Amino acid sequence: MQKLILTLCLLLTGLLTEASNILIPMDDKQSNHLKAYGIAYWVLENGTEIDWLLNYRGGSFMYPHSPKFENELIIRGVSYEVISDAAANRLVSEIASPSTNQDVMKLQEVPKIAVYSPKSKMPWDDAVTLVLTYAEIPYDIVFDNEVMYGDLPKYDWLHLHHEDFTGQYGKFYAIYRNEPWYREQQREYEETARKHGFDKVSELKLAVANKIKEFVAGGGFLFAMCSATDTYDIALAAEGVDIVADMYDGDPADPAAQQKLDYDKTLAFQDFKLERNPLMYEYSNIDNQPMERGITEENDYFELFEYSAKWDPIPTMLTQNHTHLIKGFMGQTTAFKNKLVKPDVVVMGEAKAIDEAKYIHGVFGKGFWTFYGGHDPEDYAHQVGEEPTDLNLHPNSPGYRLILNNILFPAAKKKKQKT
Repeated sequence: MQKLILTLCLLLTGLLTEASNILIPMDDKQSNHLKAYGIAYWVLENGTEIDWLLNYRGGSFMYPHSPKFENELIIRGVSYEVISDAAANRLVSEIASPSTNQDVMKLQEVPKIAVYSPKSKMPWDDAVTLVLTYAEIPYDIVFDNEVMYGDLPKYDWLHLHHEDFTGQYGKFYAIYRNEPWYREQQREYEETARKHGFDKVSELKLAVANKIKEFVAGGGFLFAMCSATDTYDIALAAEGVDIVADMYDGDPADPAAQQKLDYDKTLAFQDFKLERNPLMYEYSNIDNQPMERGITEENDYFELFEYSAKWDPIPTMLTQNHTHLIKGFMGQTTAFKNKLVKPDVVVMGEAKAIDEAKYIHGVFGKGFWTFYGGHDPEDYAHQVGEEPTDLNLHPNSPGYRLILNNILFPAAKKKKQKT
């Protein structure tokens, strides 16, 4: 009997020794893709490095096994597999083969995340804050005061809430000018502008845009959605030019503003034309508007490009998904006309049939930026005042996965293979 017990103990010890890695699959076998990213972030917070297996089963994660890590996976409802060291080593060797379009990216440091968003409650939600909260990834809220006080270098990653950087209050004047939230926003913005020595909100927003640009140039990671994409570039191009009508800042716009734009100052777009009608709910012709797109919700899709994991690791990371065809969604800025995207910008997601870019990326200085068109990946035409999306109903959203790829991007360093 003692020999039998000893044999069983040795077998159990051998099994525990062998079963020493956790693999989180990110293909169709995953029960909750979004919370899987939160697990990855939490593991990094606990001081453990992660192998991000690019193009392997939808961009799976692998890290050393521990009962603590396994329990957390169970609690959060994330699918996982326990594999031996030998199996993990074989997998890494297979991925390293030149014949596979796969690679191992080492996630090493916890990115510190900030969301640029108004402190006061607005009648709309934000996809990034929704998914960060759902995935249980911590973040700080910053806005104009924090940016102007120089707080951005404290962070690795910054998301721009769908803000209007042109100082036109979202061009909501025609519909919402008498709403209490609109008046309160205008009051707050004007007060903040005066506090920082500016006569106009547009001048404050330009200063903020330039501070953000400095953040990226210094090595920061910038992510923006919806109107924070095109209005950001428009503000940069219009530096020193009044493009704002009198109902927004008390004096008329420069009639020659279009001719004075400087596209060399922008990150993503060039040769765009301003929308000069102050009552039109649009900023420029960058955005592909519904009438121009000529498609409906039923046939609105965009396709992710496939990149070489070994030679183009950055766009590969940013496009990890369990599908390459993703349902489209609208916003004040829905998508970008390809002809107005700068030639050095990487278009990672595109609707070729209507010649529009949905998901784009670029390098500026030592840092990186990503722009993603649309408001909410799981609400096709989200309206002001609607209830926020319940992500418990969309745990495998491929559209939301693109946001979370960007969250982990600052943690990554390419793993050196053994020679």
